[in-house]
Amino acid sequence: LAQLAQGLPDAYTVYHGVHWTRVNQGHALVGEIDFAIVNPAGNLLLIEQKSGYLSETPEGLSKQYDKKEKRVPAQMARSVDALRNRLNKYCTGEKPTLDSLLYCPDYSVRQPGTAGIDPARIVDASRREHLIHTIRSLLPEHEPARPLAAEIHRFLRNELRLVPDVATVIGQARTLYTRLSGGLAEWARNIECEPFRLRVIGTAGSGKTQLALNVLQDAVNAGRRPLYVCYNRPLADHVALIAPAGATVATYHQLCDRILRSTGQVPDFTRPGAFEALETFIADYQPDAGWQFDELVIDEGQDFQPAWRDNLMKLLRPAGRAWWLEDPMQNLYGRPPVELPGWVVLRALTNYRTPRDILAYLKRLVGPAQPIESGSPLDGSDVEILTYASHAELMDKTKTAITRGLGAGFKKDSIALVTYRGREHSRFTPLDKLGPHPLKAFTGQYDLLGSPVYSEGELLIDSVHRFKGQSAPCIVFTEIDFEELDEAALRKLFVGMTRATMKLVLVVSERAAKAMLERPGD
Repeated sequence: LAQLAQGLPDAYTVYHGVHWTRVNQGHALVGEIDFAIVNPAGNLLLIEQKSGYLSETPEGLSKQYDKKEKRVPAQMARSVDALRNRLNKYCTGEKPTLDSLLYCPDYSVRQPGTAGIDPARIVDASRREHLIHTIRSLLPEHEPARPLAAEIHRFLRNELRLVPDVATVIGQARTLYTRLSGGLAEWARNIECEPFRLRVIGTAGSGKTQLALNVLQDAVNAGRRPLYVCYNRPLADHVALIAPAGATVATYHQLCDRILRSTGQVPDFTRPGAFEALETFIADYQPDAGWQFDELVIDEGQDFQPAWRDNLMKLLRPAGRAWWLEDPMQNLYGRPPVELPGWVVLRALTNYRTPRDILAYLKRLVGPAQPIESGSPLDGSDVEILTYASHAELMDKTKTAITRGLGAGFKKDSIALVTYRGREHSRFTPLDKLGPHPLKAFTGQYDLLGSPVYSEGELLIDSVHRFKGQSAPCIVFTEIDFEELDEAALRKLFVGMTRATMKLVLVVSERAAKAMLERPGD
C-alpha cells in the first residue's frame, strides 16, 4: 500500500482491503478485495496480491489455503466478471472498463505462458520494481475525467459483494431453467383434441425435452406403452438414460433395425445400400402387437422425412396419441418441413436456457424473421469472440478459449468443446490432447449394451451435429468458418450457441468474423 501511495500520482484513487458482506440464504458471507485502483475516467484496475509460494500447474497458477488448493486465474476472472456485470447494471450512463493484475511479490513465475493469466498482467518477485509502471500503463492517468467516476466511487464504497462459486451457480441455473421451461410440459399436456395429434414448434431451450419426458412418464403411469423416436444418436442415448422404465427410446434407424432383427433378419451395414434396404423393409412392414404403441413422441421432427412419418404412425394403435416436436432453426440438413395435415400446432418461442446476452447476440444474427424470446434469468455472460487466420492460430485460440472457461471458474466437466465442422472433417478429431487437456471424444464405437464409447479424456469434444439436443454450462464453439453467413451457417451457429447455459466463447475464422460483423440483423 505504501508503494502505491508513494508511486502513483494523485489522479489515482486506491481502495485497499475493502470489506464486504452479503446475506445468502440466511448466512452472512464476507470477503475482501486487495486493491481496486480508479483513474479519473472511472476505469478500474483490480489487483490480486498473492504473497508466499505459488504452484504452477497445467491449469495455471494456484495457491494453497488450509489444505485446499485454489486456482488463481479462476479467482481473478470471477472477480472481474462479477464486478463488471454489477457495474454495468449500477452505472446509469457510460460503462466502465475493468482490468486485472496479479502481484506476487514473493514468487517468480517460471512459466508465464502457462500461468493462465496474460503475462503482461503479472508482476512477480523479479519485476516488483515495475509495479507502478505496469499499473500506469494498464490504467492511464491522463484520460479525461468523466461523471462515471463518481458512480464508480459510490459503488466501491457501498456495493462490493461476494462472487458466488460457479459450481453453485451452475446448479441454481439448472434448477431455474427446469422450473421456468416446465410451463410447456404443463400446459401442452392439458390440450385436448381427437384424435390427439399435437405438433410443437419450439425453439431451443423452450422445454421440449422436459415435455417429452413428462409425456413418457404419463403414459407409463397410465399403463400405456410409449415410444420416443429422434434422429440424433447422442440425443437418443441421453434420453434413454433419463426416460422412465417401460418407455422405448431409439433413433429412427435404430428402431428400424430392431424391428428387422425381431423378424429374424440381420442387416449387414457393411454392404452398399444397406440403409436403403432397411427403408424398403420398414415401408412394407405391417406391425404386429409387439411393435404397436399407445403414445408416440417424435423429437427432432425437422430432421425427418415424410416416409419416416408414415412408417412411424403405423406403429400407433387406433386410439393412440402422437406428438411431433421440432425446431426449424435446428434443421442442419436442409430438409423441407414434413406436412402434418389436421394436426394441432403449438408454438413455443421462449428460450429459458440460454443467457440473455448470448440470445441477444444471436437474435442480431438471425434477424426478426426468426422470432425468439428470452426467458432466462441469467445475463451478463459476455460472449467472447476469438479470431484465427491459420491452423496454428486455430489451435492456439481454442486453447485460449478453454483457459478463459477455466479462468471463469468452470471445471473441465462443465466445459464442452463443440466443433463447427463435422467429426470426419474436424482438425481436432485426430488429437488425444489439446495443450494440457486430454480430450474425451466419441470413438465411433459402441459397447455390447449399445452405449457410445469415449476416449479417456477430461474435456468433452463433439461436433455441433452430434451435440444437438444437449447442453453444457460453458461452451467453446470452435472451427467456425464460412465465407457467407447463409441460412445453413446461421442454423449451425444457432445450434452451437444455444448449447451454452452460462458462458460462450466463439473461435471464428477471420472471414467468418467479418461476415458476422457485417450481418445487418434486421
